[in-house]
Amino acid sequence: MSKSLKKLVEESREKNQPEVDMSDRGISNMLDVNGLFTLSHITQLVLSHNKLTTVPPNIAELKNLEVLNFFNNQIEELPTQISSLQKLKHLNLGMNRLNTLPRGFGSLPALEVLDLTYNNLNENSLPGNFFYLTTLRALYLSDNDFEILPPDIGKLTKLQILSLRDNDLISLPKEIGELTQLKELHIQGNRLTVLPPELASTADTCRQTQNRRRKIMTNRKRSAGNP
Repeated sequence: MSKSLKKLVEESREKNQPEVDMSDRGISNMLDVNGLFTLSHITQLVLSHNKLTTVPPNIAELKNLEVLNFFNNQIEELPTQISSLQKLKHLNLGMNRLNTLPRGFGSLPALEVLDLTYNNLNENSLPGNFFYLTTLRALYLSDNDFEILPPDIGKLTKLQILSLRDNDLISLPKEIGELTQLKELHIQGNRLTVLPPELASTADTCRQTQNRRRKIMTNRKRSAGNP
């Protein structure tokens, strides 16, 4: 029999447990979980597979969080206070209903993995400082509504994984060639017909996935008349 939410909170507080898993509990409002925001010591909070539609500003009180998992909820917006989580390394917001990210979202100095898969985001959804997330190693933007990728993507020089599957991308910026540590680039399920020649510089180390809708060629090959 699973423990009650109250019991989970009490045990975490009394035993100083750093990880709290409240996945698949039918939670629709984090404020209904009494005592949750008093657990300032926790480093990991899992709230996946619930019914959340918002995240309260109180999230800032969990100042030691390193892992925060909201996968598979119904979240439509995030508070600006989420950028107060200065120790956050992994943030999973996949499979929600986000159509924008809050102002200041890029002020997460330790963030390494950001999953935004299966939302309603596009190039206009990103705040001005989004590409200040220069510690990112993995960025998952698959199954959104991007038609273009902002040139500032080139600022995320530590990226090793960039997933852009199943968007509406018609081109990639040449600045993507500045991602010299990139090992995986997932681009299938878009409308791409050409890849920037700058990407060739990472071709030896980057495993590029194929575009399912059309054959892709680089500008260089096209100008040389290759099929």
